[in-house]
Amino acid sequence: MSSAPSVMWFRRDLRLEDHPALERALGSGEVLPLFVIDPVISTAPGPRTGVLWAMVAALRDATGGALVVRHGDPAVVVADVAARINAGEVHVTRDHTPYGRARDHRVADALRAVGARLVGTGSNYVIEPGGVTKDDGLPYAVFTPFRRRWTARLADVGQLRHIPAPVDAPWCHGVDTDDFPVAGVLPDGVDVDVDTASALSRWERFRTTALDAYDDQRDAPAVNGTSKMGAALRFGLVHPGRLLSDLAPGDAAHDTFASELAWRDFYADVLHRRPETAWENLDRRLDGIVVDTDAAAVDRFERWCAGMTGFDIVDAGMRQLAATGWMHNRVRMIVASFLVKDLHLPWQWGARHFMAHLVDGDLASNNHGWQWAAGTGTDAAPYFRVFNPTTQAQRWDPRGEYRQRWVPELGSDAYPAPMVDHSAERAEALRRYEAAKR
Repeated sequence: MSSAPSVMWFRRDLRLEDHPALERALGSGEVLPLFVIDPVISTAPGPRTGVLWAMVAALRDATGGALVVRHGDPAVVVADVAARINAGEVHVTRDHTPYGRARDHRVADALRAVGARLVGTGSNYVIEPGGVTKDDGLPYAVFTPFRRRWTARLADVGQLRHIPAPVDAPWCHGVDTDDFPVAGVLPDGVDVDVDTASALSRWERFRTTALDAYDDQRDAPAVNGTSKMGAALRFGLVHPGRLLSDLAPGDAAHDTFASELAWRDFYADVLHRRPETAWENLDRRLDGIVVDTDAAAVDRFERWCAGMTGFDIVDAGMRQLAATGWMHNRVRMIVASFLVKDLHLPWQWGARHFMAHLVDGDLASNNHGWQWAAGTGTDAAPYFRVFNPTTQAQRWDPRGEYRQRWVPELGSDAYPAPMVDHSAERAEALRRYEAAKR
């Protein structure tokens, strides 16, 4: 066993249990827990940053105050902290985002200069991006075959081995910590867990009350039928393998929930191998589609953001997002389709708005979900799919409970008339897509 301490650098893995990288670090002796306030994160707008600070504060409490918080460029900060304690290793959970991979290359170079190395263990996914391939080693471009191979691969990777949170961990002290951002108070209206125990309690409530009806109720926004575990997964309060281990394979509702975890892995895999698709079309054949970006388009976008389109299900979703930092998944698809198919605006505008406001905003899932809606992503022939917001509302919110909650002025003179004719805009959207395909 090495006598030199090591560093555990937390990023999107803000937990102490079910943490393979932390377990590996503790196997070598004393560990200094570290969180770096990266300027890229600290300047990001929206409620997600406040949620992050609350989660980091909870992690600091969980380490008995040992967590060191530093501001600055990770390549500078991590190397400096490692040098201060003469650490030979800095342990991390591998990050597969485009920014995370570039950042970790820079950090690894900086650590080598001070005689240390970056050690990556595990990931924030059930199966690490790049781990699900065809027989010839090529990646999947469509979800359904990916899902089949993903399910088969579960037998190889096994369920997540539960790793208890360390008791009396040998935390390393003696390194000063910077001032911490104001934390502990979540933005108004935001309902999100900031520690692992609370997140697992939420999961247990969902598992025992709503999971068995998930396949029937998950699309109804007025029903409390979804897990709302997105933020806990986004920041790693809970490993997705922990949720998967509570599912019963072969049960229709449980398999539907497992598919949602597979979608999360799939989009991470797509972004891992095609990082440019964070903001560029995956299907480059549709680069020529005509989108509107003039002043009138900006005005339409602002009405969409404000929830004043005159389509009640769209407006309810946008107001829910603004008030809570969260939107029901079925409604996310409806409002996205409306932006790109009815208003003819770039999907990137909607994706950026979502990333700025969602507390569970994840680049891979968010942006490739938007590409799914826009018809530029992983689906085979999606440009024919144009959601009718009126029939979607009638189907999924038949009694209007969700819409009335978020648009209380419905039926009064204060509520605007529909800003577009859906039938006409659907025809125009199909014309534009077909022209681009040609």
